[in-house]
Amino acid sequence: MEQSNKCLQCAATIMGRSDKRYCSDQCRYLANNKAKRQSQGEKRIQQVNAALRKNRSILKQLSPQGKTTIPRQYLELAGFDFRYLTQLYRTQKGNTYSLCYDYGYLLLPDEKVLIVNWQPYMDGLS
Repeated sequence: MEQSNKCLQCAATIMGRSDKRYCSDQCRYLANNKAKRQSQGEKRIQQVNAALRKNRSILKQLSPQGKTTIPRQYLELAGFDFRYLTQLYRTQKGNTYSLCYDYGYLLLPDEKVLIVNWQPYMDGLS
């Protein structure tokens, strides 16, 4: 037996199952996206993910060959945010690389930065 309900997004009449909440996929998408936008937690996650993607993009652009030493200022001018990273890798010598997905960097003396690509031996993260 079919039952008539109102769409939670547009208030149109819905024909079909009694548990159906939206009249179309479009209304369902709009309602779900609206709920995500309203969630502060989701908003913060999106901001952090955007910062991580930007950081990775900058590291990739500045180190196309996989290992590069550059002045720290280059990263700062490009908009790199040192607060965001995905993991740390500590070497046997005690150096700590900050990784942003598959690119990492090591802060060096004299305001320089060593950028490296992720390597298989980095799987044993600290």
